[in-house]
Amino acid sequence: MEVQEYGNQTAHNVLIQPVGDHDEELTEREIEAIRERYGDTFRLITFKVDDWNRDLSPWEAPAVFGREGFGNGAADTLHEILAYCGDRTKTYYLGGYSLAGLFSLWAAYQTDLFRGIAAASPSMWFPGLADYMKEHVIRTKRVYLSLGDREEKTRNPVMATVGDRIREAHALFREQGIDCLLEWNEGNHFANADTRTAKAFRWVMRGETE
Repeated sequence: MEVQEYGNQTAHNVLIQPVGDHDEELTEREIEAIRERYGDTFRLITFKVDDWNRDLSPWEAPAVFGREGFGNGAADTLHEILAYCGDRTKTYYLGGYSLAGLFSLWAAYQTDLFRGIAAASPSMWFPGLADYMKEHVIRTKRVYLSLGDREEKTRNPVMATVGDRIREAHALFREQGIDCLLEWNEGNHFANADTRTAKAFRWVMRGETE
């Protein structure tokens, strides 16, 4: 994976974000939106995955849209990310948009390294995810969830479940004592990914830099 680093290299707060080709042009705007609140108090490390559907999926699943199915490369991706998180004097946050948001949630079930998870418009419709979350306990203290208010209004029967699944996840985390916020944004899944992701990271960082 191609790794890029932004912000203050000596900052205590380190934000980790998987990205794809479609995210690169949004990264600078996302960083500026975070800086508006927290200035130069964070470092952002992006990991550009080679295959979005394979590298961010925790297990194989059939295609939901188009013809491309989902692989099971999330474990390998997480292994590479953790290699960059060896300084335990830092506080690490993991997050991302869409399937990267789903990956971030799943990763927090595998390790307790991340203080917070910033899941912006995560792919909560992913097959098998709801059952997995009910059968396991997430290992982080803070989770931000968001969704566009038009995302569940789709003709795709699988993706249309995203609203119910994210409401269920929010309730589940609250029952488990996790500090969790569910925020609704205007628009569909493709609206304002940069600002939505910035809002997610800003919320999970609160208490650390405010």
